[in-house]
Amino acid sequence: MKPVRPILDMNAYDGKTSFAQTKEGDDLLSRRTRNFGAASVLFYRDPIEMVSGSGCWMTAADGTSYLDFYNNVPSVGHCHPRVVAAMADQAAKLNINSRYLHQTTEEYLDRLKATFPNYLENIVLTCSGSEANDLALRIAQRATGASGFIVTESAYHGNTAAVTDISPSALKRGQLPDHVIAIPAPSKLTYGDDIAAGFADEVNKAALVLQDRGYGVAALIADSIFSSDGVFSNPRGFLRLAVAIVHRAGGLFIADEVQPGFGRTGDAFWGFARHDVEPDIVSMGKPMGNGFPMAGIAVRPELLSAFCDDVGYFNTFAASPVASATGLAVLNVNRDENLQANAALCGKSLREGLLHLADIDGRISDVRGAGLFIGVDLSPDGDPTNPSGQLVSDIINAMRENRVLIGAAGKYGQTLKIRPPLCLKSSEVDFFIEALAKSLRACR
Repeated sequence: MKPVRPILDMNAYDGKTSFAQTKEGDDLLSRRTRNFGAASVLFYRDPIEMVSGSGCWMTAADGTSYLDFYNNVPSVGHCHPRVVAAMADQAAKLNINSRYLHQTTEEYLDRLKATFPNYLENIVLTCSGSEANDLALRIAQRATGASGFIVTESAYHGNTAAVTDISPSALKRGQLPDHVIAIPAPSKLTYGDDIAAGFADEVNKAALVLQDRGYGVAALIADSIFSSDGVFSNPRGFLRLAVAIVHRAGGLFIADEVQPGFGRTGDAFWGFARHDVEPDIVSMGKPMGNGFPMAGIAVRPELLSAFCDDVGYFNTFAASPVASATGLAVLNVNRDENLQANAALCGKSLREGLLHLADIDGRISDVRGAGLFIGVDLSPDGDPTNPSGQLVSDIINAMRENRVLIGAAGKYGQTLKIRPPLCLKSSEVDFFIEALAKSLRACR
């Protein structure tokens, strides 16, 4: 049986290889290890010290520039001048907690709310996606009176105590608590041609188990591109039946848009919109502030009202003037630079290039995705039922040598996870494809 790989063990520095960049790098790594202890998490067999970024590129301390095809936090590009200016200008005027009125905060919330269906009338801002998902779980439990949750088997939804419980990919040992049921991701390998029916059937079975155990169904929570599971985006609409089953069971649907949101899929601003479903709560995070810590939820007002009748919610640093100015600048850049359309256009070119490589190299067993979020499965013999986390790890580190940064996903770490900033250029698509071709040749 293939070993299951926790998300933090994918493309991770294991402490066994040397930090080869510089003597100063060795000192820096030692300091990092001393300071973070067992919680130190770094990428690559030889970690990289980064010092600057612009657009889709980052520069290391030794002067090497790397094309970033992994980090979806700087969604409009590293250090975008308009975002940096908005952040700095507001910080020079005022930054205070959200219990004061501020024009920029309300302008931002109005703009953000306009991207959602009308029934999601309320926005609550937080500082991280983990906080957002934690709040979503609490609201779901209050609204339904149930405590059971359905997730996919390699899902990752954050790092609070409650959210870790629903994040199978966070576990290095042990098992999920009884109130959480993990089901297989919506893969054609698992469900065949009718992914919608197969996935919905698993959701229904999970709901029955939770009811039999006395927990009931509080919610199905899913990242609509199933990024940690290996990137499963198609066919469009396959989530509809599963969401309907959850609603019939008395539960809510929480759309975790931390990964696919803000136009990344190219054909929709939010990933859930590709499936024509109505989530009860939407959580969002990483790309909201382009590096500034921002997150939040969009929620039906009746759900939020019921929750706030019991405990209320306040977050000191969320919805501050600086956060609001930063988030507004991100929305403006996304709109003014047509980044969603660019994600669709460059994503199409990227998939075409990857499919061409698959024709040349049989170890590429599948190419999936939407817009600028793509998963590429690798297998030593081209058999999709024989996934190889080791081959993916080798390719990721070879890509680093070819000056491109990518990541891994999937139950076994068998999927190359590709998600560049949305400002990607066609020349950078070409650079990536050439680097991957070189890396595949180097790892034979």
